[in-house]
Amino acid sequence: MARRAPRYAEAKHNDRALLEAARKVLATDGAHASVAAIAARAGVGIASLYRRYRTKEELFQHLCALSLGQWIQAAEEGLAQDDPWEGLVHYVTAAIEFSAGALGPLAGTIEITDEMAAKFTRSDELTRALVDRAHEAGVLRADVTTVDVSLLVEQLGKSSLVEQFEVQGRTDLAEAAANARHRVIAIALDGLRAGHGSLPGSPPGPGLLAERW
Repeated sequence: MARRAPRYAEAKHNDRALLEAARKVLATDGAHASVAAIAARAGVGIASLYRRYRTKEELFQHLCALSLGQWIQAAEEGLAQDDPWEGLVHYVTAAIEFSAGALGPLAGTIEITDEMAAKFTRSDELTRALVDRAHEAGVLRADVTTVDVSLLVEQLGKSSLVEQFEVQGRTDLAEAAANARHRVIAIALDGLRAGHGSLPGSPPGPGLLAERW
């Protein structure tokens, strides 16, 4: 057990690095992102990567499950807050910050594992609970659905100005870019508040996001 502990810690560290790298590479390269590019960005050897994951698909399936786990954690933390609005804000902000929707380009390109399906269901249940609670409290506009919130998170969680400057090595603009991102998130959150006019079109169906997978 003692000998396995360092290897387990290293594996967890590599998982986090791979997930962060995959989000950034997928944001620019889409579903054609190579394992080599992800491994290089994560600082993980490609040989050691393939010793753990037999195929590219297996790696992406694992990363999707990890990402869904972060969605779940953010939603659980939001529900743990007493204030329905602050709980929803926490969830949306946290999910955007860790680029929850960045693995979207993988939709329809890999087989859904049982773990992915179970975590997606759980994530959807928790997000719905956050939205329902905010509706009941009268703080969330009545025509906003769970799918609307998930799509908002996905769109704002894609490659940001912060990451674009990071790729360019423009550390001098990192703080200004982060501030601009926080402002955009605040603007989007304000648009979710009750009291605004009606949204255009009809509400997206509950299966819209799941269908692409």
